Amino acid sequence: MTAPRTLALASRNPHKLEELLRALPGWEIALVGRDDPPPENGATFEDNARIKARWGRLHAPPGSWAAGEDSGIEATALGGAPGVHSARWAAGDPVGRMLEALAGEEERGVRYVCVVVAVGPDGGEVVARGTLEGTIAREAAGSAGFGFDPIFVPVGETRTVAQLGDDWKRTHSHRAQAAAALALAVS
Repeated sequence: MTAPRTLALASRNPHKLEELLRALPGWEIALVGRDDPPPENGATFEDNARIKARWGRLHAPPGSWAAGEDSGIEATALGGAPGVHSARWAAGDPVGRMLEALAGEEERGVRYVCVVVAVGPDGGEVVARGTLEGTIAREAAGSAGFGFDPIFVPVGETRTVAQLGDDWKRTHSHRAQAAAALALAVS
């Protein structure tokens, strides 16, 4: 396969688009978000990413790749939850919800998980994964990023992802790792 130059991302999330654009320089990536997105009812991140990618393939321009991405956070103290339910679980307040869920917990290990499924113009499929291990801080810090970034401290760091900033995320985030794996898989 040759590297795609155009990618239709089946999402309505501009933050995910921005991260992928930074992680895949030289690629043309556009959102294929419509008012009728498919239900994210898969049991795994890969299931949900595949549902979105196949839906995106139906709406992507001819000749381009279509990708679906699913990501979330898994907390050890919560038995791996919220996992694929991260966005719904957070209910618009990811920082507050996670701090509340881990109040009084000593075990604060977490990991971000991202899976990208890309479907080529010929229907061929590529699956790429990325993870970022870390811990949950006791209070929010930093203004960059989104979601759980203000409380997520990556392994080997003392600052949150929100403090480390977008340049750091470009090469270290779970989404950046998945994007790099995708680029290798289709080159």
